[in-house]
Amino acid sequence: MTAASAPAPASAPRPGLRERKKLKTRLAIRAATYGLIREQGYEATTVERIAEAAEVSPSTVLRYFPTKEDIVLTDEYDPLLESELRARPADEPIVESLRHVLRRAVSLGLAEEPEVTRLRTKLMTEVPAVRSRMLESMSVTGAVLCRVIAERTGRDAGDLEVRVFSMGLIGALTETTAYWAEHDHEDDLSALVDRTFAMLTSGFAGP
Repeated sequence: MTAASAPAPASAPRPGLRERKKLKTRLAIRAATYGLIREQGYEATTVERIAEAAEVSPSTVLRYFPTKEDIVLTDEYDPLLESELRARPADEPIVESLRHVLRRAVSLGLAEEPEVTRLRTKLMTEVPAVRSRMLESMSVTGAVLCRVIAERTGRDAGDLEVRVFSMGLIGALTETTAYWAEHDHEDDLSALVDRTFAMLTSGFAGP
């Protein structure tokens, strides 16, 4: 997700020891990356420096995150987007389900990691490599939305309308995040998300 992390379901089972160790390593790598970026900037933050700060090997960093950009863009709750959407009422309009899930995600992200959330969005708008990788990863989130929308509407996930709606929504949220960052995070991000969904449901009214 681009705006913030999707919330973890309250009923999610506790992960096993191996999964907890892997999560601990991932979080250590992310924390080291953000710390170095704040200290010396994005370009100077190499995989080797990240590995040293996280006390792991460079190969371990790349095993968890194929590129440096992925460290910035990936959060621990991305895979939960699908389950969170499926947990919403089946007769609820998909736009409203998405608005609920993402608005809650924004609130949690800003409450738990406000500095990280702002830094991520700043990098998305200012660093070409990060923005390029983000655009590449949008297809993964788009596939998730296509599956959920197809189930809700009884259509095929590969239908043109389903694909256009899914990717159009992701594009709208990406631009919402970019707008927030470009305006120095002065606006209320939750309010911007609401404005985006309001326009998607009612259409663009012009001046």
